[in-house]
Amino acid sequence: MPELPEVETTKTSLLSLLEQTVLNVEVRQSSLRWPIPDDIQKLRGQKLRKLTRRSKYILAEFEHDSMLWHLGMSGSFRLCDHYTELRKHDHLIIQFEDIELRYHDPRRFGCILWLDQNSQSKLIDTLGPEPLSEAFNAEYLFQKFKKKNVAAKVAIMDNHIVVGVGNIYATESLFNLGIHPAQPASSLSFQQIEQLVVEVKRILKQAIDLGGSTLRDYSNAMGENGYFQQTLLAYGRAGEMCVNCETTLENLKLGQRASVFCPECQPLKKVKIAPQKAIKGSKA
Repeated sequence: MPELPEVETTKTSLLSLLEQTVLNVEVRQSSLRWPIPDDIQKLRGQKLRKLTRRSKYILAEFEHDSMLWHLGMSGSFRLCDHYTELRKHDHLIIQFEDIELRYHDPRRFGCILWLDQNSQSKLIDTLGPEPLSEAFNAEYLFQKFKKKNVAAKVAIMDNHIVVGVGNIYATESLFNLGIHPAQPASSLSFQQIEQLVVEVKRILKQAIDLGGSTLRDYSNAMGENGYFQQTLLAYGRAGEMCVNCETTLENLKLGQRASVFCPECQPLKKVKIAPQKAIKGSKA
């Protein structure tokens, strides 16, 4: 599933479309996670003015309308000339002046929506800060984590706390810091959280610099693969030796996600949880 570095890389690879006018729009399959809007033909004649990213959404600002694009689990954009052969799962084609933008999505979990008040309030406004912004800092994360008894990995992947820290990048960050993925978030010290913020930022920046991770079929709009997967130390390596201590890496499921860790380098520390006192007058 494309995560923040892959979406950022995709957005960057689409910047050549800026200031180009939409000549035609063709919907070949409208049934995605939500239906492609029936009135998407409104884009015809409009110039694409701006492309930004919020979490894993690409925000496309045209002259009169704005759109919200999400790659889902298997989606990708591709820039092609008009004569390039269509693929089976090319569901949307936006023809610009000298190139076509094609949305390809075999599993159809992505979305192509108008960015209006409804999508803004439901999909954007509830999101936490960007991980590479100043708003994501140790003091902020400490306040969020101190009441969270869920696993640290689950908490750092919570988009209401911070956006875009996907499974790959959470796994690598925790491995590099020696934090067990199931360690309760509330048990982390301020120093550990400070280190986690720094490491998440470092990992994401490195992944963006390397074009993201191509584990299956991800590529940017130019058809170029990412190379961050070549640096992975833990993710996807269950059953292999730890690069630090040669202990066999293990895997557990947290939040329905595979969580690879080293039992030697990332020990699960016991935490004493104080019993909750009964509230006077409350019923059991």
